[in-house]
Amino acid sequence: MSLISGHHVLHDQPLCLKNVSITIQLHKHFGKIEPYNLYSLLEMLTQHVSTIIDLIFPSSHHFALVLVAGLAILYFAYRRKAPIYLIDFTCYRPPSSHRLPIAMFEENSVLDDLDPESVAFQCKIIAKSGFSEETAITSSLAQIPKVKSLALALDEAETIMCSAISDLFWRNNINPKSIDILITNSCVFCPTPSLSAMVVNKFKMRSNIMSFNLSGMGCSAGIISVSLAKDLLRVHRGSLALIVSSETLNLNWYTGKVHSMLLTNCLFRMGGAAILMSSKVNDKHKAKYELQHIVRTINAQDDQAHRCVYQDVDPENKEGISISKDVVHVAGDTLKKNIASLGPLVLPLREQFLYVISIICCKVLYRRRSSIYTPNFNLAFEHFCIHSGGRSVINAIERSLRLRKQDVEASNMTLYRFGNTSSSSIWYELSYTEAKGRMKRGDRVWQIAIGSGFKCSSAVWKCLQDVTPDNGSAWRDTINMYPVQVTDMKIS
Repeated sequence: MSLISGHHVLHDQPLCLKNVSITIQLHKHFGKIEPYNLYSLLEMLTQHVSTIIDLIFPSSHHFALVLVAGLAILYFAYRRKAPIYLIDFTCYRPPSSHRLPIAMFEENSVLDDLDPESVAFQCKIIAKSGFSEETAITSSLAQIPKVKSLALALDEAETIMCSAISDLFWRNNINPKSIDILITNSCVFCPTPSLSAMVVNKFKMRSNIMSFNLSGMGCSAGIISVSLAKDLLRVHRGSLALIVSSETLNLNWYTGKVHSMLLTNCLFRMGGAAILMSSKVNDKHKAKYELQHIVRTINAQDDQAHRCVYQDVDPENKEGISISKDVVHVAGDTLKKNIASLGPLVLPLREQFLYVISIICCKVLYRRRSSIYTPNFNLAFEHFCIHSGGRSVINAIERSLRLRKQDVEASNMTLYRFGNTSSSSIWYELSYTEAKGRMKRGDRVWQIAIGSGFKCSSAVWKCLQDVTPDNGSAWRDTINMYPVQVTDMKIS
């Protein structure tokens, strides 16, 4: 009897060794189980499924099939793309002491020792800018003479970014140490240490946080940051991501005479936004939006588009950002390419069919007089957040997409109240729509951002719940004043 038992022990030894090996591997995986380890665990179980079946029920083929099917379902379910949620966002509201009324802008231009021609040009542009008396700049640029320094620029960046982040954390009861991913963006201002390092230092975040700082990406950097956050959140499931979009004016205020560089003084104003995103399944119930699509287009292969918005030095060696007269035309071409990629993802089949037929009529049948059909984007979206780069840009996109006046209301009012706040402008527009009480469950939002490069980026969000107007938003206590009729101002 003992010999027979010994024979069975020796005969089953390879199976026992496999059992021990699998047990050790399972112990290692379950001992440090985390969301991103589940995928590797399922792969390991799949590889050893036959051995596990032999260990448990060597003769039960039905159980084996059920087990394999169960593991396959788990495997493919986990491989599905994780939903990305926008939990909340906040926009920085400059204090009233930072206001730059039109008369003050004109007076400062004269006292800055600019030549009369440059003063007249700036006054002409600001009169047509669509700005109110409420837009703001940092106090160092409002004084005479203007003071520009790295220390003041750092202080400006810290004030905007940290104010928006603190407000966001307070409203959502977020511990800074719970943030797994941090992305900051600022087009021109790129100090060392980076702005992301500054945020980590100020809020004492974890040492293993994944931090990124984007620069030189233009006004489309906000959506580019969302795209980066989306990819990281899907790789590192169950994580929280913080995005901070801002622009610093202090070191970028142009003091020369070149008209194409003086445009930035007339268009850009103080602002910033903080956005909280998540890939945690449990966050769906408190999230405002779910990300549907992101489409990015860059037209930098074209020389004209590449130099359309360009940082350079003038003949007097003064640094500035030159904005070409072709900016509206280039923006339109880049937007068309972006829409060509986005359209099939969001438009009803009927609109896509009519668009294709119109192209065939124009190009194949050589009916040059017939225009290409413009799809009705109101069938795909309830709300539009078009980058408030300037009245000419907003009006051009409105005409190109055949939008209604109410579709561009948020963009025009953001430009009027806050000016061009660069990459954060689309968040002021979304905040405007929420403050008006127009955002309802199931509504779809199209954010369009354009910027240097030349780039056009689109983000599509779906509202998950009726959004109640927030008394703490950037539009607090003034939202009932809007919309207003914007007209050109008279400059003396």
